[in-house]
Amino acid sequence: MTPPIQRGIAYDVAHDHVDDEQTTPIDSTRAVQRNEAKTGARTAMTDTKTVTTETVSVAAARAAQPRSRFGWASSRFAVIAVWVLLIGIFMVLRPQNMFHAGTWASIFGGQSDLVFLAAGLLCTIIVGEFVDMSVASNFGLASILVVVLTVNNGWNVWLAALTAIVISTLAGLVNGLLVVRLGVNTIVVTLGMGTVLLGCASWASNLQPVSGLPAEFTRIATYTIGGLPTTFYLALILMLGFAYLLQFTPLGRNMRFVGENREVSRLAGVRVNRIRIGAFVSAGVIAGIGGVLSAAYFGGAEAMTSQTYLLPMFAATFLGTAIFQPGRFNPLGTLVAVYFLATGVLGLKFLGASPAISNIFYGGVLVIAVSLSTVLHRRAR
Repeated sequence: MTPPIQRGIAYDVAHDHVDDEQTTPIDSTRAVQRNEAKTGARTAMTDTKTVTTETVSVAAARAAQPRSRFGWASSRFAVIAVWVLLIGIFMVLRPQNMFHAGTWASIFGGQSDLVFLAAGLLCTIIVGEFVDMSVASNFGLASILVVVLTVNNGWNVWLAALTAIVISTLAGLVNGLLVVRLGVNTIVVTLGMGTVLLGCASWASNLQPVSGLPAEFTRIATYTIGGLPTTFYLALILMLGFAYLLQFTPLGRNMRFVGENREVSRLAGVRVNRIRIGAFVSAGVIAGIGGVLSAAYFGGAEAMTSQTYLLPMFAATFLGTAIFQPGRFNPLGTLVAVYFLATGVLGLKFLGASPAISNIFYGGVLVIAVSLSTVLHRRAR
């Protein structure tokens, strides 16, 4: 007699065998359909993965394609190449002038005022405040004050210099508060402030040139090293330090970030308003120091002289966007642009051009520089 467990196992095996033999055509069809559906799904998934993989591969291949070396270099160094070409042309046409040491001392040593002004302008432009029209007037007021307070009022020259820098800094602070806290248009505020500062400088000097600074004070700007005055090295240090700040410090990166998008910067935790006000204050400090050094270099000052720097200041700043960092305002590009402009103007004067050629040259360069800046910035995006 077979045990119950063995009989149950035998029954199940036999039952399964009968079910297999009695499978209907409909069941077979359903089974085939299920298998086809599964196979189709697997195929679709495989195709999707293949397409995705191919898309990623194509994107990676495009990203890995080497950019044109000529295009990369021309967008960064074309202005430098033109500068070298200009020097070569002037050397051929006026060798007696261009091979003279005094010419190069004038090109590099005589542009410190413009370098300081351009640096002050860069402070606000980089954080998206376009543009500070009061920098030149602030520069002029500082140069006038240090001379007037020292010569006409008998102040200690160092105290007068410090006072001039403080007043320039306060002017920058007022600009920042009006623009950032009250929301007044940047150009309106700075243009009005520039007019006020220019009026103050004219009033303080009675529209007359003022001179007579002590020799020990002027020496801080006129002492020469390697044939170039100390103001050249101070301007160089300023621009190198500015470039380092923007490239390698959190503050510099935040300044760039704020200039690109204030709202995103604010959401990221950046103190946007503080950075914007700080930019105006920094512009005031740089303009003040530059004005004091200018007065020390020339031994005096004149109220209206600073206004002659407006056009070359903007021309150099915008031309700098086509050097080293295409489409971006940068200190080193601006520094090269300053010397490029100085070479062009001086060379044209050597060729017998009218003194008015400087305005034509600066104006033409400004139009071209703004156009280049717009195109390069658009491509960078």
